[in-house]
Amino acid sequence: MSNSKKNLTIIGAGLWGQGLAKLAQYNEQNNVKLWSRTSNESLASVIQEADVILSAVSMKGIRPTIEKLTALTIPNQTIFITATKGLENKTLLTPSQIWQKSFPRNPVVVLSGPNLSKEIEQKLPAATVVASENLAAAATVQEIFSSEIFRVYSNHDPIGTELGGTLKNVMAIASGVCDGLQLGTNAKSALLTRALPEMIRIGTELGASPETFFGLSGLGDLIATCYSPLSRNYQVGYGLSKGKSLEQILAELGSTAEGINTTNVLVQLAKKYRIAIPISRQVYRLINGKITPQEAVKELMARDLKAEFDDLE
Repeated sequence: MSNSKKNLTIIGAGLWGQGLAKLAQYNEQNNVKLWSRTSNESLASVIQEADVILSAVSMKGIRPTIEKLTALTIPNQTIFITATKGLENKTLLTPSQIWQKSFPRNPVVVLSGPNLSKEIEQKLPAATVVASENLAAAATVQEIFSSEIFRVYSNHDPIGTELGGTLKNVMAIASGVCDGLQLGTNAKSALLTRALPEMIRIGTELGASPETFFGLSGLGDLIATCYSPLSRNYQVGYGLSKGKSLEQILAELGSTAEGINTTNVLVQLAKKYRIAIPISRQVYRLINGKITPQEAVKELMARDLKAEFDDLE
């Protein structure tokens, strides 16, 4: 590991941003600054000497953040890390694609994995993936965040790494419904097993490597989010299965559940590229009040019979 001191600025002081700040601070070589819209310091002052800028804002906060940063002078060697999971409504772009288009000369690194914020806060051990087409930038980020409680792997498939973390939020809503309806372990195992090829179909159509989805940012994050009540998206599905309205669930959560917007955008994306998304489509119908949880399950069980792996060939 390099002994050079790194200046890291994290934009977004929610639970995820705070958790990432704490993880980076375990490495005493890092100088970490955390900034949000309510901070006393200006954004210009906290990024003045930043080697790395990490975005932990929500999907809807990306464009406003970029607007602020493009008005400032940022060296081409500054590394951007995106830790946001979602898809943009109008453009259908992922967060890393938005960052790279806005800062084409800067390295962009995706950070994604089975990293529930509340467990990170409790200093429980976890692992994640950092991915970039710029392998040196990914290695730098790997060094910044690696510690005795946080193991960091790297790869060169940012879009696959990003989509794994994004698409599993849709599946987490379905998983919450499954548990809320008390459908049992057999049903949930089948759901998650079929969720993975659905994620792979979408990812490969968008240029991702299939094997990425069998790693931490795909299967790993899918398991963590679909089995933990700590997941906000899981709670959305669970609440819907109990007859609560989406508005009521979100009010009780008091925070964003990115899977809702992702589902709505995903349906647009699937239509554009003609991708079969049976699970995601039922989640879409459910969150938009077009179907009940019970009807969604019935629809999935009534699909045409097929060979298990024919949609991955």
